[in-house]
Amino acid sequence: MIELRPILHKESHLIPELAAILMDCVAGGASVGFLAPLDATHAQSYFAGCLDQVRQGRRRLFGAFLDKQLVGTVQLIVDLPQNQPHRAEIAKLLVLRSARGRNIEAQLLQTAEQSAIASAKSLLVLDTAVGGGAQSLYTALGYHLVGVIPNYAQYPDGSPCDTAYYYKQLTYSA
Repeated sequence: MIELRPILHKESHLIPELAAILMDCVAGGASVGFLAPLDATHAQSYFAGCLDQVRQGRRRLFGAFLDKQLVGTVQLIVDLPQNQPHRAEIAKLLVLRSARGRNIEAQLLQTAEQSAIASAKSLLVLDTAVGGGAQSLYTALGYHLVGVIPNYAQYPDGSPCDTAYYYKQLTYSA
């Protein structure tokens, strides 16, 4: 059974598991902001920073637990410029390769969306590597492609990566 829940800033004991998910995704070729080989120290430092931003209310972090093991995560960035209080960004949708195929990615994304709606956000944006497999998920869940920027980032091996930008309008009750 999959349990989806927020990861709180005080849950620093989860940093090694969060880092392991990130390292697994990077080792699998995911363009998520890091180059290979990604070491545990760097990955743990990244998530320590994320938890600090969770503590500050700037970011929300959600986890997917399969039989009490953390197998996936997604972030909702809510600290945006003053003229954008209506929107948030989805970032780092990561699932262990061994846990894929169980709809965890969609469930994590929907959990982040519900958090955004509860915070009166009406627009979500995200970006993803072109051809990485996530594009079909985003489209299936109602995200709209804005466009593609060629050579925007790099894959973990350093080769160029085109990046697709998506948005989704949310409906919430005031």
